Amino acid sequence: MSIVNPDRKEIGQILKKAKRIAVVGLSNNPDRTSYSVSEAMKNVGYEIIPVNPQVSEVFGVKAVASLKDIEGHIDIVNVFRRSEFLPEIAKEFAEINADVFWAQLGVENEEAYEFLKEKGYTVIMDRCIKVEHALTK
Repeated sequence: MSIVNPDRKEIGQILKKAKRIAVVGLSNNPDRTSYSVSEAMKNVGYEIIPVNPQVSEVFGVKAVASLKDIEGHIDIVNVFRRSEFLPEIAKEFAEINADVFWAQLGVENEEAYEFLKEKGYTVIMDRCIKVEHALTK
């Protein structure tokens, strides 16, 4: 089985509907991709929740150590971690019942993909959320 992402139209609908994005591996370093991509999403109106035990806050928002520490519903979990960490993050994602699991450009893992698809989740891998947002506006 290989990873199949939703088409652009569906990705556009996901991004229109979403309000809250939890960003796993969000750095507080402005030179990091996770920071610039998340900042762009914040600037177009999304609520960004930093998920990183190594930082205290990003964009003035208190960081949480794990997805389970977030209160309220999460629309998209955007992952900026290496591919080998995806199965572990996917299991935590399933526990919080968020809507969409999104692994950033260059990040994909078939084990995590199959685990989430079997549970009926929408999964996007190896795509940049900022680029997709720009393309689907």
